[in-house]
Amino acid sequence: MLRPPLIGKTHGAFNVVTGVWPLVSVSTFEAVFGPKKERWLMYTVSGLVITVGYAQWRASTAEEWPQARRLGIGTAATLLAIDLTYVPRGRIRWTYLIDAAVEAALIGAWVAASRNHDPAQG
Repeated sequence: MLRPPLIGKTHGAFNVVTGVWPLVSVSTFEAVFGPKKERWLMYTVSGLVITVGYAQWRASTAEEWPQARRLGIGTAATLLAIDLTYVPRGRIRWTYLIDAAVEAALIGAWVAASRNHDPAQG
């Protein structure tokens, strides 16, 4: 079972990597997720996801992990909702359903890790 500090680091690293991807290689990102009409928006979302991921990854104390959990669940729920709303409407590619599955799994991991966690243990 993942402990909250470990899921924070795992989720944070995932967010940083996925946020950096379109900044490093727009062509491969668009090959998987489709062309983006508003690149400024893609770059904005990337920056926000990187920022959240970094904050999650850095959370290591018992006092910090609840904030990492709130950021993680909130970010994952938002991205999941967008994926599940706009794939069926044909606004974004079906490949976003892969992201939806990952976001749902991350929410589940946070819930499971939090269920039996003793905050005094970090």
